[in-house]
Amino acid sequence: MTEVLNDAVPSETLQMLARACGVATDVHLIDGTHVRCSRAAIVAALEAMGIGADTDEACRASLHELEDYVWKRIVPPVTVVRQGQTRDIPIHVPDGSQVTASLRLEFGGNVKLEQADVYTQPRDVGGAPVGRAMFRVPGDLPLGWHVVEVTFPGRRGRGYVVVTPEALQLPQAVTARRPWGFMTQLYSLRSRRSWGIGDLGDLADLCALSKIRAGADFVLINPLHANEAVPPLSPSPYLPSSRRFLAPMYIRVEDIPEVAYVPSQQRAVIEWESERPSRHNDTDDLLDRDESWRAKLSALEQVFLAPRSPGREAQFEAFCVSQGKALEDYATWATISEAHAEGSWPEELSTPSSPAVAAWREEHSDRVLFHAWMQWIADEQASHAQATAVQAGMAIGVITDLAVGVHPSGADAWSLHRVLALGMSVGAPPDAFNPQGQNWSQPPWQPRALEASAYLPFRDVVRAAVQHSGAVRVDHILGLFRQWWIPLGHGASDGTYVQFDFESLIGILVLEAHRAGALVIGEDLGTVEPWVREYLKSRGVLGTSVMWFERTDGGGFTPPEHYRRETLATVTTHDLPTTAMMLAGTQVELRAGLGLLTDVEAAQAEARRDLDSLKRLLLDRHLMIPDYEDEDVIAATHRLVLSAPSLLTGVALTDAVGDMRAQNVPGTFQEYPNWDIPLTDRNGVPVLLDDLFDHPRMQRLVAAIRGARA
Repeated sequence: MTEVLNDAVPSETLQMLARACGVATDVHLIDGTHVRCSRAAIVAALEAMGIGADTDEACRASLHELEDYVWKRIVPPVTVVRQGQTRDIPIHVPDGSQVTASLRLEFGGNVKLEQADVYTQPRDVGGAPVGRAMFRVPGDLPLGWHVVEVTFPGRRGRGYVVVTPEALQLPQAVTARRPWGFMTQLYSLRSRRSWGIGDLGDLADLCALSKIRAGADFVLINPLHANEAVPPLSPSPYLPSSRRFLAPMYIRVEDIPEVAYVPSQQRAVIEWESERPSRHNDTDDLLDRDESWRAKLSALEQVFLAPRSPGREAQFEAFCVSQGKALEDYATWATISEAHAEGSWPEELSTPSSPAVAAWREEHSDRVLFHAWMQWIADEQASHAQATAVQAGMAIGVITDLAVGVHPSGADAWSLHRVLALGMSVGAPPDAFNPQGQNWSQPPWQPRALEASAYLPFRDVVRAAVQHSGAVRVDHILGLFRQWWIPLGHGASDGTYVQFDFESLIGILVLEAHRAGALVIGEDLGTVEPWVREYLKSRGVLGTSVMWFERTDGGGFTPPEHYRRETLATVTTHDLPTTAMMLAGTQVELRAGLGLLTDVEAAQAEARRDLDSLKRLLLDRHLMIPDYEDEDVIAATHRLVLSAPSLLTGVALTDAVGDMRAQNVPGTFQEYPNWDIPLTDRNGVPVLLDDLFDHPRMQRLVAAIRGARA
C-alpha cells in the first residue's frame, strides 16, 4: 500500500484538533492507496467551520474552546432520538441553580421531564462554575418536532427534541408487487405542447401514459430545484439555485386557471411567446433553456396580471403564509438578481437580514410577489402531476431527485450562508472514472452551524423534496455521513473528508418521508463502506444497484439473484452512456474525443470484454436468442435486472427508444453539452411524449418487461 504525502505534514496538535472536529487527516482511496491529507486542506476545512487552526497555538486554543463549547449552552439546540428510545439531555446552568425542564409537544400538550440521578463534576467556564443536570426524555413520545423548555432563576433555554421512526416502513404494494417504472430527465422529454423543454404538464401525462400503456408504477425524474432567475441558466439540474423551491421554467403556462381570463390582446402575446421555443420540439437540436425561460417569463407576467377568484387568491395567500420567510427570501433574491443581472450585487444587499434588503423588498414588493406567485403555480402543477399518477393507479407515482447541494451564487447560498461552509466545495476524491477527483462547485453544509440551527434548514430541504412525490432519490447519500471538502483554489484531489451526524440527518430524512408517505432511495454507488449500506437498510432506506457496476470479484457481471433486495435496480443511470451506446462501443470514442482516456486501446479492449461477458450471461440465462440484434440485448438486460430480488426496477427512457447520446459525461463541463440533450431514438429522430408509447422500440421493451413480470 502506497502512502502519498500532500503538502506539509500536519502537526500532531493539528491532527488532534481535526479528529475532534470530524475532519480526516488521511484517506484510503478506492484503489487502496493511502493518502495523507495536506495541512492546507485540513486547516482550511477547520477554519470554514469557525475553528482556528493556522498555528499550533491556535489549535490548542481551539481544543480548549471545544471542551467549553457544550457547557456554554443551556440546552442542546437539537436532540434527535428514535421512537421508543429514552435519552438524557444535558442542561447547563450556574452551579447550584434550581432548574426545571418540560417538553412542549408539536401538536399540543406538555410533558414534564424528570431529572436523572446522574452527577457530573461542575466545570469552570469563563471563571464561573457551571453545573450539569441531566433530564430524561421518555421513550413514549410521538413522532415529531418537540420543544424542550428549561427554566432557572433569571433565565430560560429551549431546544428541539426530534422523535424519528426506527425505520421507514415499506408499503405492501412495494414489498409484494416489486414495482417497476421509467426514469427520465424531464427537460429532455418534450411533447407538442412543450415550450422547447419538458414541463410539469408533460410529467403528469407521462405518469398517466406509463401506467395505462405500460403498467409502470413510478416515474423517476431529475431534480426540479429552482434555477437562476435570469439567463444564462445553468444546464445541470444538480447545481440548482435553491433546493427548497421549484424551477419556474417547468411550469405549463396554459394549465394555469387564470389563463382563461387573460384579455385577448395579452393572450395573443402568450401564444406568440410560445411559438419560438415550440419550434424546436420536433428537432434534435440541443435544448435552449434560456430561450424557453425568456418566453415563459414574458407569458407568466401576463398571466400574473389576470384577476384571481376570491378562492384562488385565498389559496395563494395561504401558500405564502405556509412558506413564510423562506419564500420571502427566495422571491427577494430573484428580484435582486434581475436588477443586478449585469454586475455584482451591492455589498449592502449581500445578506437577507440587512436593512437595505428589507427596504428593497418593500420598494419592489410587486415583483417579489410575482416570484412568490410563480412558486405557487409550480407547486400546484407538481401536486397535480403526483395526483394524476395516483389516480392512474401508480403504486408510487413521481420519484423526485434531491441534489447534493446548491450553486455558490444562488438563492440558498444567499439566504442560508450562516449554515454553509463558505470557501469550500463538495466533490469526490480520485477514482477509476475520475483520476483527478471531482469538484462539484457547491458549498457544503457546515456541520456545527447546521446543528446549532437545529437542522431546520436540512428539514426544509427534505420537506420540499417529498412534498409532492411518492418517493425521493437522494443523490450521493453518503454525503449525509461524510463529505469530501475541497478548499477554493485547490485541485479536486487536495481535500479532506468531514464527518456529519448521520444518525440525526438520516433520522430527520426518514421522519419527513414518513410524514409525506414517501419512500427514500439512497444513491449509494461508489466507495461506500458495507456498514453504511447496512445502516441505511436498517432505517428503511433503499439503496441503488446498477447492472454495469454489479460485478463479481473476478470482474464478471453479478448474477441478478445476488443483487440486494432493498434497492432500486437499473441497467444504467443518467451519468452513464446509454445501453445503445455501450452496445455500439461509441462510449469509448466519446470519452477519448473528450480527452478523458489515457489509454484508448485498453479502454476499447475492456469495453469489448465487458460486452462479451454480458452477452454470455444473457445467452446462458436464455434471455435472448443466439441470433440477436441490439434491441434484443437491450430487452434482455432489462429482463435480467427484473429477475433480481430488488424491490424497485427502473427503466431509462433513453434505453426504451435506443438513444445514442449520453445525458451527462462526468468530468466534463464545456467539453460536452451535458444536460442539454433531447430524447431521440437510435436514428437520432426526436421522440415526443405524444408518440413515445407507439414507438416500436418502446413497445418491444414493454412487451419484454411484461413477459418478465408475468
